[in-house]
Order: sequence, then structure tokens, then C-alpha cells
Amino acid sequence: MSFSWTPHRFSGGALALDVANSVILRHDELRRIDRFDAPGQLESFPKAAQNFCAERTLFGDIRPVPLENKAAFVELREAIDRYFRARILGAEGDGLLADLLDALSKTLRQATALNGLDRATVRSTLRLLAMPDEDRMKICGNCGWLFIDRSKNRSRAWCDMAVCGNRAKASRHYRRKKEGSSP
Repeated sequence: MSFSWTPHRFSGGALALDVANSVILRHDELRRIDRFDAPGQLESFPKAAQNFCAERTLFGDIRPVPLENKAAFVELREAIDRYFRARILGAEGDGLLADLLDALSKTLRQATALNGLDRATVRSTLRLLAMPDEDRMKICGNCGWLFIDRSKNRSRAWCDMAVCGNRAKASRHYRRKKEGSSP
């Protein structure tokens, strides 16, 4: 399957969340798609991140993760998702934090390039762990992706209004129309 990295794919607000969001329909086993399993996607992600990620100015030129480090990087991605998803839902546990810290340290030990995606993701994750307004981190009501709500009144419900917001509104409109036309 072929994908292109678009601005929507970087709507998490932090590189670590964009990495976690590289799994589409994460909790639907039948339709789940891991973008990093598709040929060339892990290698093309850093360039797209440099163009679209909210933290792009912090990391500069990001190099791809070497293929021999892919397993540790994917393990880090999954630990990021588990920990921050639980934190958002209020179910944060010491075990999840320990798993995340273990994945962070394993990734750092294996990282070879100082400006690699793996190191940049570790730095982004540490920034998220120290984030003072943790209630700004949310889960998209449409696709389930993680994102930071930077709106003034903290009312953002979707990772990307142009995609998920429009889909949710269109779905509501369709349901209302359908209910209105039923006898």
C-alpha cells in the first residue's frame, strides 16, 4: 500500500505524538494499518516531519532510523502511545511510565546519528513528560489519534478540523437527514 505524508499526518502537535499516530485505526484489528510497515515509509517520515511537524524547528535536519534499530523504535512508538493514551484517560500507572522510560533508554543506547529520528523522538517525548499543561493532551474523537490542544479555550475535539472535524460533522449531518426522512 502506498501512502504520502501530508500535513494531516502531523497534527499531533509534537513529534512523539506524530510518531505514535503512524498507526492508523490503532484499536480496530481488522482495519489497523502500521504506516512504518509499508516499504519506504519509515525512511520518508523524517523528511516529511521536517516539513510538517509542529516541532520541526527544534530538530532541524532529521535522519531516518537505521533499519537495524527499527524494532526498538517501534517499541518506543508503542510505549509512547500506551503511556500518553493512559495519561489522557486518567489511568496512568507506574508500570507504563517504567515501560516508556525503558524504551527511551533502549532507543538512546541504539541511536547512531545525533540528528536521527530516534533521538528526536526521545527528546520530544521527554518534552511531553515535562509538559506543564497535561490536560491539553487529548485523543481525537474521530480517528483516535493523540494530539495537543493549543486552542485558547481548550475546546478542540479533533486532531485536525479539516479532516476529522469535517468527517464527524458530515456524519452527524447524514444521521440527522436520515432520521428526518424516516417515517
